[in-house]
Amino acid sequence: MGTDLRVLRKDDWDEWYDNLIRAFGGVPESAEERELFRELTVEDRSIGVWDGDRCVGTAGAFAFRMTVPGGASVPTAGVTMVSVAGTHRRRGVLTSMMRRQLDDVRSWGEPLAVLTASEPVIYGRFGYGVGTYHLNADIDTTRVRLSPPPGTDDVRLRYAAPADVLDECEALYARLVPRRPGMIARNPGWQRLWLLDTESDRDGASPLQCVVAERDGEIVGYARYRVKADWEAAGPKGTVVVSDLEALDPAVQGALWRFLFDLDLTSLVAVRRRPVDEPWQYLVSDVRRCSLLVRDALHVRLVDVGAALEARTYQTPVDVVLEVEDAFCPWNTGRWRLSGDAKGALCSRTTDSADLALSVRELGAAYLGGVSLVSLAGAGLVREVRQGALAEASVGFGSTVVPWLPHGF
Repeated sequence: MGTDLRVLRKDDWDEWYDNLIRAFGGVPESAEERELFRELTVEDRSIGVWDGDRCVGTAGAFAFRMTVPGGASVPTAGVTMVSVAGTHRRRGVLTSMMRRQLDDVRSWGEPLAVLTASEPVIYGRFGYGVGTYHLNADIDTTRVRLSPPPGTDDVRLRYAAPADVLDECEALYARLVPRRPGMIARNPGWQRLWLLDTESDRDGASPLQCVVAERDGEIVGYARYRVKADWEAAGPKGTVVVSDLEALDPAVQGALWRFLFDLDLTSLVAVRRRPVDEPWQYLVSDVRRCSLLVRDALHVRLVDVGAALEARTYQTPVDVVLEVEDAFCPWNTGRWRLSGDAKGALCSRTTDSADLALSVRELGAAYLGGVSLVSLAGAGLVREVRQGALAEASVGFGSTVVPWLPHGF
């Protein structure tokens, strides 16, 4: 190709990042946002493709820890900032970066790689499967009533400047991370993302606002949001744009959602990137007027099949031989015996006959427990070799809590 793939050098960051911005439309970021991502970029975990002195491809991998079924926090490569210059498409630039990156992730001893995709069609050929989904909603609060659970009235709410309570909110988030698969422990510096409040973030809405929930003087929940004012001849019709909301228990959740539903001069609550088992869905008077939309969120890739399957637990006992196909990372191809239960698991290579046959992509989709092996088999993507193995494994791989990625990266 006449190009050079190399690890990112600090002095090349501006050219590297400019290629990324151009690939995503060329709209410049604020100086504050650009500087934050400069600081968050880990150069020795980032790569670029160069054609002479021009950067034509970018890719990075944050060092995360992600919760998996059973509550373990597993080292995970957060694939990010992937771009190819429009002048160099269909020349193997992306494939070369994915090849190098997965080799690197394996060498770092991280059994999982995850990403959020601007275009979901891209990453399946590299072994990524859609492992989590998120819920979007536009709730018509003029017609939808919320019936909060008992205890809601015992929760005290107060306004707070987002920066003033950032540490307390981050501490609360950290308490919630082990409770749900797919959640990512935030690295130092990442808390600053929640204080970015650029004009493009607002899209005509107010500056970021925050309300915290307290019980016995302790912060037990928070919601960050903006209000987009609007009027018509009949009166106000503003929108509450929810940025994020976290709570320790149902009563706190109820108090925060009731607050957002009841804000004066508004008639719509716009919710994005929420878990698909969001509790308010079961508390509203008319779910049809909430305009629910489910979209793909986290794409999951098992870099080391054995280590990844051993890192999680299983709802019910499983003892199954998986015939795994992985053309892009051939070290995973072959038969693996998985034996596990709610206390732990072992997974190692075997010559025993296969019980199920599937690709690493389907294994990634099922890994966090939000996509069932039975559903994948129904699509013809998982093949049952031993009768009964599919139901056994599908129940075991499930999760009592739906996996969720709270934010992008």
